[in-house]
Amino acid sequence: MIDVLERFVDSGPLRLWTERAGEPGLPAVLMVMGSAAQGILCPDALVGRLVSRGAQVIRFDHRDTGRSSTVDFDAQPYTIGDMARDCLAVLDGYGLASAHIAGTSLGGMIAQWLGVHAPERVRSLTLLSTSPMSHDPRPAWSRAQAGEPADPDDLPPPSPAFLAHLAAGSPPSVDSDVALFRMFNGPVRPFDEPATRAMLELAWSRAVDPAAAANHGRAVWMESPDLRVPLSSITAPTSIVHGDQDPVYPLRHAEALAAAIPGAVLHVVPGMGHSLTSPGLPEEVADLIPL
Repeated sequence: MIDVLERFVDSGPLRLWTERAGEPGLPAVLMVMGSAAQGILCPDALVGRLVSRGAQVIRFDHRDTGRSSTVDFDAQPYTIGDMARDCLAVLDGYGLASAHIAGTSLGGMIAQWLGVHAPERVRSLTLLSTSPMSHDPRPAWSRAQAGEPADPDDLPPPSPAFLAHLAAGSPPSVDSDVALFRMFNGPVRPFDEPATRAMLELAWSRAVDPAAAANHGRAVWMESPDLRVPLSSITAPTSIVHGDQDPVYPLRHAEALAAAIPGAVLHVVPGMGHSLTSPGLPEEVADLIPL
């Protein structure tokens, strides 16, 4: 039986929902999810595997997701750095001087920010399905969406199939989210649709304001000098975990990260896309997170 504690912690005026699994006092892993993703989208199987390896695992709802506070972005815009400071507030809320930080997609960029700007709080970094935080993806995305040739200096844009999926659009719903996660999963590994649907139904049921999560997309585009600090300043042991079927960030993004961070180790997971929605994949990835 895994010991689980739910609590809210304060990050300035915001309240963040958090959950800890495992015994306090064990090495801590802070899971930082991606854009618009609640903490519960970190699979239970991944959490359970880490706990079985001797860790306590903390997952949380970003601002503007799940049960955490929502923000009037027009009145109070925020950046990736602000979301990273929420992570520090979560660590403070549990009395943790440091933790292993594992971030996926946008969460991986937040994890990089912590590695650069709060190195004393980071025991190790695991960067999952993400891209360098200093990389500006707008030129590549814009050129791809306009049908223009790629610039060889750009990291590659998302796959044509993913861009077509976004362009087609559909009203937000559990069904449209399931379709998105099927695209994230990629074509090689089996997609666990029943488990994914149950996870997304839970996410919709517990969201204070489902529309607020769209603010993360605006935060990603916010210019901020703290994102331009060289990743070569990261000193934490760093693992980069990336699928060779990622439709959002093709493998060159992971290779760029590995080249930029001293001593980083790149783990390419065959058949993995941009999510952990294939049976057995959460456990496989959990075993690549150092403790």
